[in-house]
Amino acid sequence: MKKITVLLADDHTVVREGLRLLLETAADIQILAEAENGHEAVEQAEKLLPEIVLLDLAMPQLHGIAATRLISKKVPTAKVLILSAYSERREIHAAMKAGAAGFVIKQTAADELLKAIREISKGNAYFSPQITKGFFSEVRNTANTSAPNSASGPSLTPRELEVLQLIAEGNTNKEMAATLFISVKTVEKHRQALMRKTRTHETAGVTRYAISNGLVSCERPWLMSMSDA
Repeated sequence: MKKITVLLADDHTVVREGLRLLLETAADIQILAEAENGHEAVEQAEKLLPEIVLLDLAMPQLHGIAATRLISKKVPTAKVLILSAYSERREIHAAMKAGAAGFVIKQTAADELLKAIREISKGNAYFSPQITKGFFSEVRNTANTSAPNSASGPSLTPRELEVLQLIAEGNTNKEMAATLFISVKTVEKHRQALMRKTRTHETAGVTRYAISNGLVSCERPWLMSMSDA
C-alpha cells in the first residue's frame, strides 16, 4: 500500500512528539522527517519532497505563512496543511493566499486530523468544521449585500453555497447527496457550476477561492502586512 508521506513541522517538541505518536498509528501515513522552525521546514520539503507538510502557523525564524508561500513555490507537489491554535478569518485567508490546501485547529480531535491529511492527499481541500461553519454562516447572512454575490464576484445560489461548504469539509459526492437529500448527479451539476462560476478546475481551487473571497479578517497587524505581501 502506498503511504502518504508527511513532513511534520512544529516548534514545540512535546507537540511534535504527540503528533508523531498519532500519525504513526495510521497504517497509510509515513513521517519522513520533523522540522522545528520555518526555514527548516522549507529546506526539508525541498530535500524530501513529502506529499503533505503538516505545518504549525506560529513558527520561529520563518512564519508559517511565509513558509507556506515558499513551499508552494519551490515544491509545488507538496500540499501544506496548516495546524494552528488560532482560527481568525484573516489568518485563514492569508494561509490560503500563500497556497495552503487546508487549515486545522490544534484542539481538533485526532480522527479529524487524520481525515484532513487523507482528504488533502486526494487533492481536496480541508478546513476544520468550526471554520467552515462560521464562514458559510456569514456568507449566507450577507447574501443580499456586497459579498459574495456582488458584481465583483460570482453569484452563488443557496444550494451552491451548501455544496461549497460540504466540499470544504471534505465530503464526497455521495456524502453530499445524502446530507442534502439530492441525487449524486445533481451534486455533480452543482460542483460543475461552482467551478465554472469561480473559474477553477479542481476541488482545492474551489475551496481556496471561497476562503480567499470570504471577507476573512484578522486582528493581528503583522499578519495583515504578510498576507498582502
